[in-house]
Amino acid sequence: MLFHRTPNPPLSEFVELLWLFEKPLPTHGRERVLPTGTIELVINLNDRACGGFEAIVAGPHSRFFELDTRQPASIVGVHFKPGGAFPFFTQPLDELHNIHVSLDALWRRRAAEIRELVMAAGGTQARLLMLECALTDLLPAARRRHAAVTQALAAFSQGARRIADVVEESGLTSRRFIRLFKDEVGLTPKAFCRIRRFQSTLAALHGRDDVDWADTAVACGYYDQSHLIHDFQDFAGLSPASYLSRRTEHMNHVPR
Repeated sequence: MLFHRTPNPPLSEFVELLWLFEKPLPTHGRERVLPTGTIELVINLNDRACGGFEAIVAGPHSRFFELDTRQPASIVGVHFKPGGAFPFFTQPLDELHNIHVSLDALWRRRAAEIRELVMAAGGTQARLLMLECALTDLLPAARRRHAAVTQALAAFSQGARRIADVVEESGLTSRRFIRLFKDEVGLTPKAFCRIRRFQSTLAALHGRDDVDWADTAVACGYYDQSHLIHDFQDFAGLSPASYLSRRTEHMNHVPR
């Protein structure tokens, strides 16, 4: 079962949602996780031997990765907003591009402390609230995002925008803007916008069975159907039709 909690301000500026997933029995062996352009923090609530990790950070991905889902799972996590993870980590986020890193390598002793607090909390909602409180406590020492990146993320969220126009509005050189964006989001502006368009397409397909792919491509901002197919191959390793036949209620998790 999957449980969600939307955090309260001020954490809501950075975190989309907190989640807790309980899976007593596996339903399939492996699954593909599709890129979202964001960062995920995951804490294992079982003994480490059951899942192979205590707490990890999944960096911003520009391609799918695979999970072994053969073991029972009890995990809690943080789904950061685009650019929302930046204040909580000291390194440029493009160093986490397409990789998973143990949280204790990034937060040292604090990682184990937060895991112990969450595990000690009784019940699902109590654990989500404890995780929210722990992250909120980190905010006073958090780094401030550059205004140009914040403005760019807001502009990109409003729909298709030419990156060159957003750079011009920032008042920065293209090179400086791209470097800042990679540091704080973990992806280049071009890669980020492609992934967000892909995610918008997945959302448009959610719950639909009969799809006109040519119309969908144009409606979602692609030049044509071939352009849409290219992005599906890049990000999911699947054709759009194959994705549609294999998807679940969790649109970014595709069983093998």
